[in-house]
Amino acid sequence: MELGLSLPQIGDLATPDNVVHVARSAESIGFDSLWVMDRLLRPTQPRDPYPGTPDLSWPQSFSSCLDPLETLTFAAAHTRRVTLGTSTLNMPWYRPLTLARRLATLDVLSNGRLRVGVGLGWSQDEFEALGLSTRGLGRRLDDQLDALEAIWADGQVCFNGDGYRIAPSEIGPKPVGGARPPLYLGGFTEASLQRVARRGDGWLTVFLPRDLVAANFERIQQLATESQRDPDALRLVVRANPMVSDTRVTDGSSPFHGTIEQIADEIKRYEDIGTHEMHIDLQFSPGLTSTPALLDTAAQIHDRVDSTRHQRRPTLVGAAAAENR
Repeated sequence: MELGLSLPQIGDLATPDNVVHVARSAESIGFDSLWVMDRLLRPTQPRDPYPGTPDLSWPQSFSSCLDPLETLTFAAAHTRRVTLGTSTLNMPWYRPLTLARRLATLDVLSNGRLRVGVGLGWSQDEFEALGLSTRGLGRRLDDQLDALEAIWADGQVCFNGDGYRIAPSEIGPKPVGGARPPLYLGGFTEASLQRVARRGDGWLTVFLPRDLVAANFERIQQLATESQRDPDALRLVVRANPMVSDTRVTDGSSPFHGTIEQIADEIKRYEDIGTHEMHIDLQFSPGLTSTPALLDTAAQIHDRVDSTRHQRRPTLVGAAAAENR
């Protein structure tokens, strides 16, 4: 199982120096990947609860959030080995043509290290601020994915979708090696799982209970087989927001709340159900208010997990990465 770390992207930690320091340090520690989120605002009177906190409140740090792709590009310039992932881009917010160019540019500048995780989004306040409807999101996502694949394919681009039309054109740059970056899709509904099985390279999920994650991924693999795709080629990628404590948590409130030892042991349990990669976001842990504290905790979690996890294959970049896409 590979292990990733989220970049400091929100609140007071989100500074240029901190992004560079965390990116370089994560690579030095041995993390396999760096990740970013996609948030636009913090509603003061939210219509939807935030599912990532114990009390479902929106974190104050969401008042300021660096753009995900600019943040990843900045980190890419200061690293050489780690892969670069989005968890997740809210696809309905973006126009496919400009997004395809931004993603391909990042892939080229990072020598093929990009991993694209996308989802539908869920906050009514964010959709309203963009002037977008939340109706028909699944159909729109399929149309956007069709457009991305057409734009990234070799040769002349010509696309006629439900919402987008591209007249015959030459469009570049293309992703490294002429193949799309690995595409991880989020979502928990049956339609979302079917989409992963039909066209994704993996399922990107949050820290649901292990048995539910395992059951959903088994369902995806079953659907992939029915779609005549290789189920073993799909990756299970899990995001966790640990809440670190000095004392053991025994109430079972969350699988990733507790001491560093508890959190690391839980990460290893997710490996036991077949997780290919887990990335941890420590920006939400109340006691980690400085970059040194965040990195020290990240290093301790990594070392404890790495001491017993399965042997990893080295990450491939550049031409070698392109050949293995």
